[in-house]
Amino acid sequence: MARTYAENTENVFDQMQDTATNAKDKISETANKAKDKAEELGRNAQARIDEMRGPAAEKLENTASALHEQANRLPGGERVAGLAHNAADKVRATADYVRNHDTQDLMAGIKAFVRRRPGQALLGAAAVGFLIGRTFRSDD
Repeated sequence: MARTYAENTENVFDQMQDTATNAKDKISETANKAKDKAEELGRNAQARIDEMRGPAAEKLENTASALHEQANRLPGGERVAGLAHNAADKVRATADYVRNHDTQDLMAGIKAFVRRRPGQALLGAAAVGFLIGRTFRSDD
């Protein structure tokens, strides 16, 4: 009877080890699938962003041109016109940057800017958030 008890205990222990190994394998498999899916989503998002670079750069270029055209008509004289032309030049430079750099370059540039100027980055993020909030807010 002692031998049977020992054998039963050993069998139960082996079953517990098998169950633990199976659970570990399933968890690992699920984690790998989730990782693969996340990588695929990241690649798809990056491809989509890269597709939109050209049209975005074109819109920025059009905005810069329109700002240059309207700069001398703005109230406030030469100083305001100069500021408008300066802003248009920066928008045009942004358009060139977006056109000539892929998503990885853009992200690296953003990270570098945030590291160099965290205060300005925070203010910019707050301004963008405010504008997005205003866009989606309903005044009904």
